[in-house]
Amino acid sequence: MNKRRTSLFFFLLSMLFFYIPLLILIVYSFNEGKSMVWKGFSLKWYEELFMYSDNIWKAFRYSVFIAVLSGVISTVIGTLGAIGLQWYDFKGKKALQLLTYIPLVIPEIILGVSLLILFATIKFELGLTTIFIAHTTFNIPFVLFIILSRLEEFDYSIVEAAYDLGATELQTLRKVIIPAILPGIVSGFLISVTLSFDDFVTTFFVAGPGSSTLPLRIYSMIRLGVSPVINALSVLLIGISIILTLSTKSLQKYFVK
Repeated sequence: MNKRRTSLFFFLLSMLFFYIPLLILIVYSFNEGKSMVWKGFSLKWYEELFMYSDNIWKAFRYSVFIAVLSGVISTVIGTLGAIGLQWYDFKGKKALQLLTYIPLVIPEIILGVSLLILFATIKFELGLTTIFIAHTTFNIPFVLFIILSRLEEFDYSIVEAAYDLGATELQTLRKVIIPAILPGIVSGFLISVTLSFDDFVTTFFVAGPGSSTLPLRIYSMIRLGVSPVINALSVLLIGISIILTLSTKSLQKYFVK
């Protein structure tokens, strides 16, 4: 009983440590003043966010565009790669499996510097394209391992049955394999979008002039002091995250049968 109470105590302590800063941020996003002293309830910072913060919304659009596009491409490549690694034998398969782990274990700053050196060497202009390439690069391994874990539970006899019935490889992929692993594909896509939208370190190295994403824009604003507009923006992002989380659970219930 004492062990149970101790575990519950530390669990609650961890939850408080995690959520209290978020609650403080939400409360002070409605503060009339700029300081941490409560001056009264006000929506002025939300009004400033929506009416006078064009640079923030431009960065937000860039982040959404790159996150979705990178998520789609990395999900397609990661899914096909996972299927190939799981069921096909070819020369260099083990080496390729080992290489897929590297982006997951190396520090993000090393990946950012490496990509910057690569782009500088080939004289590729930094901008949205380089950010997209960088995000797709570090997203693919995450998708690949999510799909691989799904394929570990896959009954391959279904694929063999499809071949016996005359289905081609493309038809089997489209009508048998993809529907069976669709929950994993959706999870991989959402993970990719989240990682891309949230990334700062790698983006910092490969972004060019006029191509700031939302994390870079927030960083540039914080350097001059924490503005209550950032609090309002953070509350908006928390709301979007909650909606996406609930949507993900609904999608999983729909796809998992």
